[in-house]
Amino acid sequence: MIGNLCLFSLTFGTKLDDFDKMKPIRAKMHEIDTFDRKLLECLQFDGRMTLSDLADKVGLSSSPCLRRIRMLEHSGIIARYVALVDQKKVGLPVSVFVSIKLENQRKGVLERFAKAIASWPEVLECYLMTGPRDYLIRIVVADLEAYEQFLKEKLTRLEGIASIESSFALQQVKYTNVLPIRNTPSAIP
Repeated sequence: MIGNLCLFSLTFGTKLDDFDKMKPIRAKMHEIDTFDRKLLECLQFDGRMTLSDLADKVGLSSSPCLRRIRMLEHSGIIARYVALVDQKKVGLPVSVFVSIKLENQRKGVLERFAKAIASWPEVLECYLMTGPRDYLIRIVVADLEAYEQFLKEKLTRLEGIASIESSFALQQVKYTNVLPIRNTPSAIP
């Protein structure tokens, strides 16, 4: 939560001391309405928008706007705030999608795999899948040699892997982190 506090201190102009005075909001089911959807849409596109600009865009005054943001944060709908970094501009232009089949799907094997994958910074996404493969992971690296090193020094050293299939992305056609929330149910647990 301290990361959120710092961001709001910078973004919305609220003093850090003011957060200590705010009443805690219970994290229970939150009914999202049109204003919440507008807030979420705006924040997904620009998480650094000032409170004043955000309030204007959604049609609220600043205080109710901030209260709604706090409710969305405390209910877990807003999980965190981040900066999106261009992977090519930081020297990681290669995306590799790796399908992994495990020798078996016992709980211990799945947990060991998930724990190892979670500790590797090259892995940006990992999904437990249905179908012929158990996991699909997305890895970013600088080049083919870096992927080979990742494969030899990390992935192939994990016990319980039956097969690994790698596919290299040639071009990114679409990428977004903006969820299509306009048509979601009104109650979100």
